[in-house]
Amino acid sequence: MSTSQTLPEENAVEPRWLFPVVDVVLAFLAFALGYILRYDLQIIRPVLDPFQRQFTPYIPYALLFTAILYLNYSNNGLYRNVRERSWLEEVTIIGNGVAFGTMILLAAFYAFQPLVTSRLMLIYVAALTVGLLSAARVIRRWVLAYLRSKGIGVQRVLIVGMGDTGQAVLRAILARSELGYKVIGYLDDNPTKGDVDIGRVPGLGNTRNLRSAIRTQGVDIVISTLRWKHYDHILDIVRTCRQTGVEVRLVPDIFQLNMRQVHVETLDGIPLLGISTQEKFGGANRLFKRALDLTFVVLTAIVWLPTLIITGIAVRLDSEGPVLYQQRRIGENGREFMMYKFRTMITNADELRGQVIEDNNLDPRHPKIVDDPRVTRVGKFLRKLSLDELPNFINVMRGEMSMVGPRPPMPDEVALYEPWHKRRLNIIPGITGLWQVSGRSDIPFDEMCLLDIYYIENWSLKLDIQILLRTVPRVLLRSGAY
Repeated sequence: MSTSQTLPEENAVEPRWLFPVVDVVLAFLAFALGYILRYDLQIIRPVLDPFQRQFTPYIPYALLFTAILYLNYSNNGLYRNVRERSWLEEVTIIGNGVAFGTMILLAAFYAFQPLVTSRLMLIYVAALTVGLLSAARVIRRWVLAYLRSKGIGVQRVLIVGMGDTGQAVLRAILARSELGYKVIGYLDDNPTKGDVDIGRVPGLGNTRNLRSAIRTQGVDIVISTLRWKHYDHILDIVRTCRQTGVEVRLVPDIFQLNMRQVHVETLDGIPLLGISTQEKFGGANRLFKRALDLTFVVLTAIVWLPTLIITGIAVRLDSEGPVLYQQRRIGENGREFMMYKFRTMITNADELRGQVIEDNNLDPRHPKIVDDPRVTRVGKFLRKLSLDELPNFINVMRGEMSMVGPRPPMPDEVALYEPWHKRRLNIIPGITGLWQVSGRSDIPFDEMCLLDIYYIENWSLKLDIQILLRTVPRVLLRSGAY
């Protein structure tokens, strides 16, 4: 019975042998290119002895170099668990392997004293190898992302148990769509959960439905998040998965904790898990996030200030009413503030809100309508490009909002929240966020909350920058905006 939390390797879309072969070929190619740089182009230092201008004596060393890289990368797991590893982690493993291989070649040069040697060429080879192997990983990610966008190579996941751990698994899969997993449903023995949909993830009943769900839903992987005290039940799930030929993964009880808050210590060889109690957004982290907000606002002022003026004039000329629209929103830890936007609706839009929600059968916690009759002509254009949110920069400068974070809800929406929904209010709200770059208004409310909670639990400056960069194409493509 496997207890690994790591999901399977890439499926048949990428054979296991492919990248070891690619790495060997590219490493040998790097040797050939390094030879060209050193002896044909003669960069940095000229080659005076014509005898040295031969590649043949280097072939044994090139083969040794590629063999060392293959063994090193195999032993260090470069070809295992690829799906969840970041590109920078892969580059680190590549760089360490190249450094080790280069040292072995230098030692071989010293031991065998060949007639043709060039330490400068080895520097070229090392740099080229790192560059080529790293570039290959970038191309690999682009190709897999494209294939997955077409539904190729996507693995269908069924989650068993939708408690805190099950929701954490669901959040991670929704937030990391590039990994190529799709949750097709979940099972839970709690009668108040099993038949309740979470966004676009349907509840498929209790665990007695496991076999039929696997058969009817085309499941590739079952992830059980049940507690270990239900050991006999977990064994039944594993047996069913084996009999039906699907992968099964178990999440241990310790993963009830956010593992980014866990650090490992040892006491005379005994492992100790320490749990960090430091506030994620307190102290220095809060200052860094605030500094990123202000830096972004200042650096982009040359773009957004003229746009702000032109947009304001367009709103004024299009319809009667104020240019700016003020609305009470709920911010960090439930604090209320006035959020500023460009007015995109008729002046009595708020009075008609309840009727529009009822007529279109919308979710009152996150009502979005494709063709809202209250939206003005200019307002429709502004919403498509998110230009109506430019005055949010005022809230950012006042410290009421951040550039990145959950969108602030209205008080009457928060009144309808379930307790777990309110976790999205634990951080300062933002102009853009993870749910916006994942689909914007096309994302159902529950999924929006899951993505916001994932952002809160996994926040970093790097994640903020990634979201800001992903926002630009989303806005330009008008994806999910109305």
